[in-house]
Amino acid sequence: MAGSLDARAVLRVVREVRHSLPEPRAVQVSGALADVLAKELGRGAAPGAVRVGGNVEGAAALVRSLAGPVTEEDERELAAAHRARVPAVAVQTGGGQDAAVPYVLATAVVACPPGTGFPLERIAAALAARLSGGAGATVAARVPVLRPAVCSDLIRGASAQNGLIGAAVFVPGADLPVLALNQLRLVLRLAAAHGVELDRGRVPEVAGLLAGAFGFRAVARSLLGLAPAAGWAVQGAVAYGGTRAVGEAALRLYAATAGPE
Repeated sequence: MAGSLDARAVLRVVREVRHSLPEPRAVQVSGALADVLAKELGRGAAPGAVRVGGNVEGAAALVRSLAGPVTEEDERELAAAHRARVPAVAVQTGGGQDAAVPYVLATAVVACPPGTGFPLERIAAALAARLSGGAGATVAARVPVLRPAVCSDLIRGASAQNGLIGAAVFVPGADLPVLALNQLRLVLRLAAAHGVELDRGRVPEVAGLLAGAFGFRAVARSLLGLAPAAGWAVQGAVAYGGTRAVGEAALRLYAATAGPE
């Protein structure tokens, strides 16, 4: 693979990513209008992937719908999710839109003014930001409504990480194996998010997706010759852009494989 990652290295990372994916768990919805919200989040979802109520300790994430100021019942369930380390998102459908919600990050509180309908895209974005890479991919595979937000978050995170690595490593080419490995993990997590089986049959496909990233490195080397003083910025920008390009290409491929959401 362009002299950087051979088939054995790819297989090792395939196994690593596959083993890092948690067991499928449901997204739990509770609170005001929980049935309505669960139905919207569960469009096209696998059976049992979105549930109303239950034991929050066994959930992948909690979406708690609030009808106004936080009640004792709201706080009790949010506290249980916090203790169980279950990521939580609060959807505020009533008054007190700007009030803090205990046990929930401010960025994970989604305002939903009365009469406007549930803002699914913002709820999905908040959930994606709270789920880690492997957990997000597992949930997205079973809940298509969440898939675009989870995939965007995966691409954004991997691109930012590689941008920092590219800017910080000053020896030309020394960062290439690390960047390629991160791009490989990104591609495999995007595949998992679309329910695509991770096995050795993915190696040629993944190699093709990563090949374009090495073209970006050639561009970076030529730009370094033109602006050597800004080498760190050039390397960081190209690493970021190359990783995003790989992620977007993988996203198009696997979205077509998975079919319409």
